[in-house]
Amino acid sequence: MGKTFKEIQDMVTEPWSNDACRGYVIMAMENCGFQPKDIEKVVAELYEVFDIRAVREAENHYYNSSY
Repeated sequence: MGKTFKEIQDMVTEPWSNDACRGYVIMAMENCGFQPKDIEKVVAELYEVFDIRAVREAENHYYNSSY
């Protein structure tokens, strides 16, 4: 069944956090079968990247990547 307008609106206005992003990355890596040591390495790197890169810069990097 489709979502109501209120449910969609709530999703759009849901607060964002770097920890939520880390959670998404961990879930995706687990779903793809990555080993725990590799997930730990990526999560540690995310802490560094979040500290030195702006949101817009990360967004542009995503748009210009081959992924």
